[in-house]
Amino acid sequence: MTERNGSDARDQRDRPDRNEQGGLVGHTDHSGAMPDWEKRFRAPRVSLPDWAEDAPDRSLFVSNATGTYELYAWDRSTGEQRQVTNRPNGTTDGVLSPDGHWIWWFDDKDGDEFGVWRRQPFTGGEDELAAPGLDPSYPAGLALGRDGRTAVVGRSTDEDGTTIHLVRTGEAPVEIYRHRESAGVGDLSHDGSLIAVEHTEHGDAMHSALRVLRPDGTPVAELDDTKGGRRELGLEVLGFAPVGGDTRLLIGHQRRGRWEPLVWDVASGEETDLDLELPGDVSAEWYPDGSGLLIAHSFEARSELFRYDLASRELVRIPTPPGTVSGATARPDGSVEYLWSSAAEPSAVRSTAGGVVLDPPGMKSPGSVPVRDVWVEGPGGRIHALVQKPEGAAGPLPTVFDIHGGPTWHDSDSFAAGPAAWVDHGYAVVRVNYRGSTGYGRAWTDALKHRVGLIELEDIAAVREWAIASGLADPDRLILTGGSWGGYLTLLGLGVQPDAWTLGIAAVPVADYVTAYHDEMEALKAMDRTLLGGTPEEVPERFEASSPITYVDQVKAPVYISAGVNDPRCPIRQIENYVKRLEARGAVHEVYRYDAGHGSLVVDERIKQVRLELDFAERHLKGTG
Repeated sequence: MTERNGSDARDQRDRPDRNEQGGLVGHTDHSGAMPDWEKRFRAPRVSLPDWAEDAPDRSLFVSNATGTYELYAWDRSTGEQRQVTNRPNGTTDGVLSPDGHWIWWFDDKDGDEFGVWRRQPFTGGEDELAAPGLDPSYPAGLALGRDGRTAVVGRSTDEDGTTIHLVRTGEAPVEIYRHRESAGVGDLSHDGSLIAVEHTEHGDAMHSALRVLRPDGTPVAELDDTKGGRRELGLEVLGFAPVGGDTRLLIGHQRRGRWEPLVWDVASGEETDLDLELPGDVSAEWYPDGSGLLIAHSFEARSELFRYDLASRELVRIPTPPGTVSGATARPDGSVEYLWSSAAEPSAVRSTAGGVVLDPPGMKSPGSVPVRDVWVEGPGGRIHALVQKPEGAAGPLPTVFDIHGGPTWHDSDSFAAGPAAWVDHGYAVVRVNYRGSTGYGRAWTDALKHRVGLIELEDIAAVREWAIASGLADPDRLILTGGSWGGYLTLLGLGVQPDAWTLGIAAVPVADYVTAYHDEMEALKAMDRTLLGGTPEEVPERFEASSPITYVDQVKAPVYISAGVNDPRCPIRQIENYVKRLEARGAVHEVYRYDAGHGSLVVDERIKQVRLELDFAERHLKGTG
């Protein structure tokens, strides 16, 4: 279970695995005189380990131990850890089978996210095609059966839309679902008799409906909160009960204006609403015996854990330090393991049984400064911003507005090496949870539709005015920056608000929205149709109003752009279109292209990019560096 920062890859432009939370294993300490900001990127980090439900001593996690993020197998009974994948551009998408015998991993080409599933024995051995007979595609979910031979594989392509296939070892794949709109595999029941699917057949890619199928594709049950007066309410699959013959499905809903869990018996149709009365977004997963739920509550950029007993309906808080729990899982002995960090303290995998679960040897990451919460009145309501500045520094300071991606995501009180690097170099950092961000209710998240980009910029402008008026920010030294959707807002802001920013730094941005739409992966086309109300041909005025290239001739500030040449989310051609327009008018700009997709999983490459960004800022701002 991960912190609810938004939907999965079908619904957002940014990839969760590109974020800078996590910790890793096995690394030699070569720190020497290395600056703290670089140590934060190089220090060993690990993700929250996934574990096999029927073999709980077998776990799978992601690590940067070799300098590239890869998958690792961990046998808890012996303590042995083994690197599973080894690819030049890294690997983060992997699933451990419930019996613990197989590790499935997604094999794409240099980060383009288009590929096939392969699998490898947990104990090591040759990789093999996990689903022979299925052509390469973008992934759309995966669920593995307890029998060791069954899988439900979701695929997305420009030609077919979404297809879902039942795959059994030694048999040809069987298609059980197909639709032009985006969809994905939710879960496979304990006994393999039920398959939960999230779909957007109604055309709203921000709000899924649910369908439960038998393995032959026959429908069993349907739940759709976009109908019957419940317009624009989403549902999501959280998992079938981990008990044989149990037809209960844990789902998330938005019926009270925020994400909350309920238990849906797909056989009887009965819905058990938990109504936990927690103010923020709530996610959940089953305890292994099915008697209770592990609850994750995210509110105002921080999170906490609870256990909910289904029989007594009692909610008991699980003590965790203040900050962010970005992933948690309940173990068979009743303990809970969770990945925790704060802006000041690096991430660690901890256990309620005591201690750190994975303590990587080698270089330790330096900490950073804590965040300060700021609330600013904006045109759409109160805006929450997180502020960091060098200890003891008096303003006004050169200030970086570091804008998060998604857009259905949010900045939280969690450790991030990028903002910490800016603070180390004397900058204040402001992160804005603009309208469109998660964690502040459904209305806040959904507010950006149709006036896409422009609404977010209104909120960023309001926080900018506060930063200057409060004495924090020097109005002559303001940097607008971000990656993915944050990179898009950076380029859009430089054109729409040309006098507001001293310079801009955009990583993997949307730059030319129409070209981006035609070149991007199919699931993001569906997302853009939802956000803007149609295709570029159907609503050209909206795409034009929301596209950075529309305003490129108004840009005054120096612009730095970095782009992955294999990026399927913010493709390279539309960035080149924007750069040509800058070149034509002799605008000050620099472009860095690298051989990867939507961000890099190689530590050296990420450090290089941060160094280039810091250097660009130093050269174009006075009195910094």
